[in-house]
Amino acid sequence: MRVDLHCHSNRSDGVDEPSEVARLAAARDVALFALTDHDTCAGCDTISAALGAVAIRGVEISCDEERQTVHVLAFGHDGPAWRALEDQLADRIEARRRRLRVIGAQLAVRGIRVDIEPILARNDGRAVGRPDLARAMIEQGLVSSMKEAFSRYLYDGGPGDAPGHRLPIAEALAMGRAAGAKMALAHPHLHGDRAAGMLKRYRGDGLAGVEAYYAQYDSAERQRWLKIADDLGLVATAGSDRHVADDAALGVDIPDARGEVLRAWIG
Repeated sequence: MRVDLHCHSNRSDGVDEPSEVARLAAARDVALFALTDHDTCAGCDTISAALGAVAIRGVEISCDEERQTVHVLAFGHDGPAWRALEDQLADRIEARRRRLRVIGAQLAVRGIRVDIEPILARNDGRAVGRPDLARAMIEQGLVSSMKEAFSRYLYDGGPGDAPGHRLPIAEALAMGRAAGAKMALAHPHLHGDRAAGMLKRYRGDGLAGVEAYYAQYDSAERQRWLKIADDLGLVATAGSDRHVADDAALGVDIPDARGEVLRAWIG
């Protein structure tokens, strides 16, 4: 079964319109799909209209755990409870804009001058973040790549990081539970050995899945997270985390049995 429960459009830090993301998902015969833009569901109605029953509602919630960024994927279906979650997340959009201004000021002190206002102006109404700033830095010749922007300036705790837009993970999980969402830890490899501890700590609070089928994983990495999922009684989710054309193609192939478990879990 081909599944993608983690990808982005230009409603957050991707580059494609939601309609184009939906077209690509259909072309790839994705059987279960969610658009998971950061802290916003602004593109989900377009996805649902284009893909019908294949699509579920999704969002990637920016969380904080011990001053580190953690991303929680939340999945569900349209309705009053889910719309209430979307309303709560709407406050995060403005928090992200304020944060980008703070990061710009912090970088300026270090001689890295990026005009934040044009970034915000051309991205009005969408969830902006560090990737948008990184692209502007590339355009100005301040760095040569996204990787350099993050490794030198924009990493967690670095000169281009600022608190304020991330929810404490326990608060985000409580919001998700109130909406009836199913929730999973995104790209667990970013947390190394800490990931298993977080999953144990929060599985009773609704963190019942882990993104074991992440497009960038080789077989060994995938097996590592599948074993943790099975040992902890978690659901293994799958996603490409596609933002731009050069990323992995939409859709991750997983065993049919895992896919049916995933479909039943989301409901």
